[in-house]
Amino acid sequence: MKIAFTKITAQLALAATLIAPAFGATPVTKDGVTTIHLTEYNGYFAAEETLTDLKPGEYDFVVTNKAGKFVGFNVQDQKTHELLGGFGLNPEETKTTRVTVTANGFRYRCPINVTPWYDVDMSK
Repeated sequence: MKIAFTKITAQLALAATLIAPAFGATPVTKDGVTTIHLTEYNGYFAAEETLTDLKPGEYDFVVTNKAGKFVGFNVQDQKTHELLGGFGLNPEETKTTRVTVTANGFRYRCPINVTPWYDVDMSK
């Protein structure tokens, strides 16, 4: 029963992430660096900004842990799966990683508090 609940929760979180961009803010770009704010909960991420119409370039991922336990964050090149950045986060901690995203796009997840991969394409 717990596994089924976890799967349903993850699916709902993913659906919310796909729907939420219609209501999210536009990412801010300052001095050539675009900032994406992510909050990690128990089994999913929520994005503060809309993750559509993004362009290749420099990105700061600002990640806050609201899962109530130690978690992690990994961001990879979507096609090559090369690790672009990552770190561990204690409860309520916020950390930032700056990465260069190519036209391949990126994907992110937590390898500790296992979440689905969130794939983000770049617009042309």
